[in-house]
Amino acid sequence: MIVRFFRVDWITGCAMFCFLFSSSMWAAEVVPSPDKVIESVAHQVLVDLDKNREAYRKDSTQLRHMIDKYLLKYFDTEYAAQLVLAKNWRTASEEQRRQFIEVFYQSLLLNYGNTLLDFTSDRLKVLPYQGKPADTAATVRSEIRRDNGSKVSVNYTLRLTDSGWKAYDVTIEGVSYVKSFRTDFGAEIEQKGLDAVIKRLQNQQAGSPITKKQSS
Repeated sequence: MIVRFFRVDWITGCAMFCFLFSSSMWAAEVVPSPDKVIESVAHQVLVDLDKNREAYRKDSTQLRHMIDKYLLKYFDTEYAAQLVLAKNWRTASEEQRRQFIEVFYQSLLLNYGNTLLDFTSDRLKVLPYQGKPADTAATVRSEIRRDNGSKVSVNYTLRLTDSGWKAYDVTIEGVSYVKSFRTDFGAEIEQKGLDAVIKRLQNQQAGSPITKKQSS
């Protein structure tokens, strides 16, 4: 299993990741570079949080909807799920793939959504982008400041799709969350099977405050 310190830092990275992807950036004729997308969209999300932070603290359903609004469109959920499942993706049925994509995304929201509320713009610094205009894959580097003042290296991996730049991986201090989940889920799938993993995640989500509130 992933060591505890990485889980803590990965929560930080994913929470900041939720800052980075929102509204209609792709309406412009020229697709912005990945770093400009991150800088611009982060500002828009922070404005939303500044206006509604207390409401989100009181109502997890509103928080869930906000994350969906800003994250889902610019997070390549299917591609990330495919990388996490690795060889198991090839042998999975279409229904298993659909179910895993859904529970994988919901698992990210349930585990890391509340952490988003604690971040402000002064914690994030996007570093100079090293890519080229013709690139179809990109890594945007950033630093996040912890409460104690230390800095955490957080890199976002994106790919250029027909819908514009989409992110699919976050690397914290050199450790990729896709690779880490692939190790965790791979071992569990090997022992119990993919259906059992999907069922466990579904049960986990059914007992969450967000899911309970939405279904009531």
